[in-house]
Amino acid sequence: MNAVLAFSIVMAVWTVSDFIAKKTKSLLSSLFVASIIFLIGFLSGIFPEDLLASSSLLGLGGTIVGFIIVHLGTLISIDDFKRQWKTLVVGIMTVVGIGVLLWIAGFIFGGGPRVGAYEGVVQAMDYVVAGIGAISGGTISVLIIQEAALGVGLTSVAIFPVLIAALQGIIGFPLTSLILRQEAARLKDEYRAGNLAPVVVEETDTPQNTGKLPAWLSTTPGTLLVVGVVVLLSTLINDLTGGILNTFVVALVFGIALRASGIFKPGILNGTDAYGLMMLSIMILVFGPLATVEPADVAALAFPLLIAFVFGIGGIALFAGVTGKLLGYSVPMSIAIGLTSLYGFPGTMILSQEAARGAGETPEEVAAIEGSILPKMIVAGFSTVTITSVIVTGLIAGRIGA
Repeated sequence: MNAVLAFSIVMAVWTVSDFIAKKTKSLLSSLFVASIIFLIGFLSGIFPEDLLASSSLLGLGGTIVGFIIVHLGTLISIDDFKRQWKTLVVGIMTVVGIGVLLWIAGFIFGGGPRVGAYEGVVQAMDYVVAGIGAISGGTISVLIIQEAALGVGLTSVAIFPVLIAALQGIIGFPLTSLILRQEAARLKDEYRAGNLAPVVVEETDTPQNTGKLPAWLSTTPGTLLVVGVVVLLSTLINDLTGGILNTFVVALVFGIALRASGIFKPGILNGTDAYGLMMLSIMILVFGPLATVEPADVAALAFPLLIAFVFGIGGIALFAGVTGKLLGYSVPMSIAIGLTSLYGFPGTMILSQEAARGAGETPEEVAAIEGSILPKMIVAGFSTVTITSVIVTGLIAGRIGA
């Protein structure tokens, strides 16, 4: 497909989605609207399968995702990060909840054991394992499941997590948007009552907030260069540890540490000429799996998909809600943290910002609401998708076909 045409179509979809989100005050999030447009477009054949790749945004997004994560790290202070231990606990319990509820579903709908045939509880448990990995995790978890399923010749089980990955954002985005709107409204009341501290907006042109980079590295290319070096170091650490220390987790920690040391200013990429396009390309990563959805696959696995989502989300709501409440979080915030397992970054960032803008009526209110929600959602995405899910999926994937 022509690259300029593909780029223009993607921009048109995002323009419409953003317009609808603003008109509905984020009741319909831009991510949800765009997901529906892309899904209909790909399923109907109106959009060619190579649309996103031809636009060059998909490739750009995959390249610079680490840059954005370093940038997010510079938005979080060391004190903020320390305060998020509760979020990490809620995220871990979310993955446990998904596993427990799907395991129960496997026994309920497995139809009992079958002798000498691959069906019943045995087959159901393979889908349970695949569902746990896909619902609670991202690309890495899906790849682990696929490798295990294909290794024992179970093609349908290998397809299952791909379909979940393609469809879970369409479910997760509106649910999280609705729940975060409730939390944002509560925080607005807290702010007006004086119970939520206002966020002090740091001016980037003051000496203490410009960072220690020399002027020649504070330009757009200079900033991208130094952030790129940090991402490369993160990748190197990932490779040296065999993936135990994930690239994106290391990049986030580097961002936090470099801000704390004063080397990087808060919001390192803010003000760079490339930041807007980088954010747009990151968003496109969310829609990549939709291009591979086949109607026949969805129809054949419709019932297992329905069961996986119903019980998986039930596990999220129950375990995240109870755990968060016990730790002092509101129930909506706790469930929103759990729902990050359905999409991860960049949805965690976009939905948080949209909720804050939809509830806040002044820049100060928006900043205070976002300052409370965003750090939790960012850490939540890493605790579920990037860390806990990969560990759990790696441990249980060997059960497929056993």
